[in-house]
Amino acid sequence: MPPHALGSGTISFGLVSIPIKLYTAAGSAAVAFNLLHAKCGSRIKQQTFCPTCNETVERSALVRGYEFTKDRYVRVTDEELKALEGEASKMIDIAEFVPLDKVDPIYFEKTYYLGADKGGEKPYRLLADAMEKSGQVALATFVMRGKESLVLIRAAQGGLMLHTMYFADEVRAFTEVDKGESAKIKDGELDLAIKLIDGLAADDFDPARYKDAYRDRVMEMLRSKAEGQELTAAPAPAKRRQVIDLMEALKESLAARKPPTKVGKKPEATPARAAVAKKAAGGKK
Repeated sequence: MPPHALGSGTISFGLVSIPIKLYTAAGSAAVAFNLLHAKCGSRIKQQTFCPTCNETVERSALVRGYEFTKDRYVRVTDEELKALEGEASKMIDIAEFVPLDKVDPIYFEKTYYLGADKGGEKPYRLLADAMEKSGQVALATFVMRGKESLVLIRAAQGGLMLHTMYFADEVRAFTEVDKGESAKIKDGELDLAIKLIDGLAADDFDPARYKDAYRDRVMEMLRSKAEGQELTAAPAPAKRRQVIDLMEALKESLAARKPPTKVGKKPEATPARAAVAKKAAGGKK
């Protein structure tokens, strides 16, 4: 069964129009909890409350407001915001192409898969192949979910991916952060640090080497609770001896270094584990 599309749009590539659909590429798998009443165990319902009228407000009576000065708001309707998007809101108009390595990752926000919409199969394939061959990525703007975003489109895994990005004025300056410029680094320390990096270097990035160990422990705790088992605390991490001398610390790190190891297959879920996982997934909205 094909995935559910989040929305649709059109890529404008010169005089070529490419109808596309957007799909979620990634999402957090963090364990989600509900708030319960400690007295009876019932799930709590969140309510919107007006302190001026001293009453609970129904969702139908809520309006948007922007605070332009302290406690003074400008009301805005959904229709007014929609009108500002205009007819071109679904148009992804490519402004320029740049090498991917010229784009600082700090600007990346979210990632979406782009699929060809009906009638757009050939131009989609053409753009994907051309970008793959040229090694360039496309920059454009796109209005989605009530926000205009700078977006980057790149060829990947045989198709096209779209990354929403922050605008320049949304990225905080790094200039006021202490970067340790006053420290004096010795040549020997730098050489050992480079050797340590080389010793831990991998040929490529394999995300399967890493897993969320904390999430696994939380799910194991929930499974144990669901099955009425006694809980066991996670083993305490080994205490690290404080090493004052930087050169000594580098030498010890080199001696103790271990190459990255791949994470093995996850154990098959038991019925109780599967039920807890399904419940946790259902709590995330």
